[in-house]
Amino acid sequence: MTPTWYDVLDIEPTASPDEVRAAWRSGIADLEPGSRRFQRLNEAAEVLLDKDRRAAYDAQLAAQRPDPVPGPTPDAASDASLQAGTEPDAGAGATAIRPEPRRVVPLWLIAAVAVVTLAAVALAAFAWSRPQDRLETPSSAFISVPNEAEDAAREAQSAAEQAIVPVLSYDYRTLEEDQKRATAYLTGDYRKSYDELFAVIADNAPSTKTQVSAEVIASGIVRSGEERVDVLIFVDRPTLNKLSAQPVLSKDQVTVTMQKVGDEWLVDNLVTSPAAP
Repeated sequence: MTPTWYDVLDIEPTASPDEVRAAWRSGIADLEPGSRRFQRLNEAAEVLLDKDRRAAYDAQLAAQRPDPVPGPTPDAASDASLQAGTEPDAGAGATAIRPEPRRVVPLWLIAAVAVVTLAAVALAAFAWSRPQDRLETPSSAFISVPNEAEDAAREAQSAAEQAIVPVLSYDYRTLEEDQKRATAYLTGDYRKSYDELFAVIADNAPSTKTQVSAEVIASGIVRSGEERVDVLIFVDRPTLNKLSAQPVLSKDQVTVTMQKVGDEWLVDNLVTSPAAP
């Protein structure tokens, strides 16, 4: 059977968007961006984090699920044979004894026990796969241990989410203000590249009356170091211009390189590509 997107992320079909994001972030944490597994996790998250696409996908899964075919239970078969007079021969003069009906365990109960067991195994595997985040006490309990490197990476991730909105957004009516707002989130080196790109935007946006706004859908840490962290961000970018009466939505994935400058995390590079359809 082909794994579903829920299987890829190792979550239940009832998982909330926050649980989908958490599973995606955990899954890509130690993967190379070009790996097949990395791409599969991105595709799964892209579908399950989009409300309409997820609903369509769930409907597709439901249509593919075979309907259960009811069959005769052992009790029903016994009743039928007794009614037909085909009881086993108990011997001359012996009294035929009808066997007590056997208790049948419902299939739903078996399935529920299997799901609970698998969830427990997955949870235990996840806990044991992160020895750096726990200490073993005499009572075998696990407690979290502060990790400065991880805290720094999370700060960079949060800064990237905050920066990407002004960096990727602009309005033809407020271009100068938009550029100033964006450059406050950039390193000096990357500001030069951004200014060159924005000059092209400034030349064309007024004539096309283009407006672009960015919205962060999800993000995850791809690679981290003491002063440089790569963050992958899923972004929705609706675009308006004089040729379209309704916004045209672009779904992008942006790899943002964050650089520690003093006490701040600033954008030092970004690479944008269309998200998987």
